[in-house]
Amino acid sequence: MAELTIADFYLPTAFFLILVLLYKYVLYPAVLSPLSAIPTAHWSCSVSPAWILWARFKQRENRTLYAAHRQHGPIVRVGPSELCVNSVDAVKTIYQGGFDKHQWYSLFDNYGVPCVFSSLHSKPHSLRKRMVSHVYSKSYIHGSPALAAQASGILSARLLPLLASEGRRGVDVHSLFCAAAMDFISSYCFGRARSADFVRRRHYRDHWLALYAAREAGGFFAQELPRLRFLTPAWVAAANRELEAWCKERADATVRFLEGPEGPGSLNTADDPVVVRALLAGIDREEEACGVASPLYATTIRQRELSVASEILDHVLAGQETTGVTLTYLTYQLSRRPDLQRELRDELLALNMKLGEEADAVVAHPDSRQLDSLPILHAVIMETVRRHTPAGGPEPRVTPACRIGPYEVPAGVRVSASAFNLHRNEAAFPEPETWDHTRWLQQADSADDGDKMTDANRHFWGFSSGGRMCLGSNFAMHDMKLIVAAIYSNYTSHIIDEGGTEQTDAYTGRPKGNSLYLRFEKVV
Repeated sequence: MAELTIADFYLPTAFFLILVLLYKYVLYPAVLSPLSAIPTAHWSCSVSPAWILWARFKQRENRTLYAAHRQHGPIVRVGPSELCVNSVDAVKTIYQGGFDKHQWYSLFDNYGVPCVFSSLHSKPHSLRKRMVSHVYSKSYIHGSPALAAQASGILSARLLPLLASEGRRGVDVHSLFCAAAMDFISSYCFGRARSADFVRRRHYRDHWLALYAAREAGGFFAQELPRLRFLTPAWVAAANRELEAWCKERADATVRFLEGPEGPGSLNTADDPVVVRALLAGIDREEEACGVASPLYATTIRQRELSVASEILDHVLAGQETTGVTLTYLTYQLSRRPDLQRELRDELLALNMKLGEEADAVVAHPDSRQLDSLPILHAVIMETVRRHTPAGGPEPRVTPACRIGPYEVPAGVRVSASAFNLHRNEAAFPEPETWDHTRWLQQADSADDGDKMTDANRHFWGFSSGGRMCLGSNFAMHDMKLIVAAIYSNYTSHIIDEGGTEQTDAYTGRPKGNSLYLRFEKVV
């Protein structure tokens, strides 16, 4: 009998390995996986993530998923272990069910330290959020003397004087509103004396926004294919380092200020660094209560200054962009509708935010409850956030073993919903591509009208939902209402150049041309 040699085992071993690979990467995901019962967005999605990765790389994910949902339904498989959903019930299961965040969010660990937004697991997230959530509550914002003083100074000494001097020639409102939003959020975080002052510092603002655009454009490999993150261009890392240095300098200066002799006296003044003060107090409470047993000991407690800077960088980056984009599209839509501008101005007259002729005229800070009670003002903001959602991309989570809709889903599956898709539900928002502020003005005069408003509110996801919804939603609504009220109490707006206003199709969407030029005429 012939003796067997090692070479005789090569063919059967290779054949066996091929069978194992075919089972693991083709047969199981395509036929045997619990996910195989879910419709696929593309024929390849059950065995490869290439289809969705290409859509993300080309920055056309939102509209690609919108088309997939229209064709295949509210729950769609977009990769071997990834789902996208587009139904209110599925959103409730995922985002109010405490699902952990996906590793995708680790990109937002500024300085290598997690913040509230980047915390993947529920316990650390909850502890970090508790430190600052109270200063972002609606009641705190409405009653904050510091914010009122900061807002009055930004509107009276920065924004409205710029419109008075340059408005008739034309202003790039996308840049301006990002600047105004940054001035609001940086004042609230650092105090007015250490704020960005971007409304008046135009040249540095342009440089800073260019850095931010570089950071935003360079996240694909780090988030989706981290083993290939070395393919990220070097200028992205350089932009990140400069942005981090900019924030760290202000954060450190703010901590020194609060720990110095002037810090206690700044409470409730325009120079009060409300958010940093709250963060430091929260970190001290956590250390005193739990010490080394705290889940935050290795990060937030041991790296106190870096943790403060990481949290604040997240707040100022998100705050300037989303608010700036919303105000850009809001003023664009109002500029196309002079009659609506007049209706809004008539509503705003009750706020007494009209400037006098004096050079040092000051806009009085309106009563917050009165500001919130204005239906047209609220409606135009809500509809702009719906139609031009500034952060409309998917919000990825990781499933435990669960049931989503009619499907059993195993643990470890990436799953997401997006405001872009929820805001285009035709039952809740007829003609969803049309900007129509009257959607939010319908009175519940009948059961049918009441159902329509309820359905619209259920599908509105501009600030996400559940325990991880946008921390700054109340702050954003408040400063947007103040800015719109101050402008349209005193000016009318008119389009000079609307080229490039189409919104980019990415996680955060801005005008493709990165600008919108409007002319402002003083109301006589």
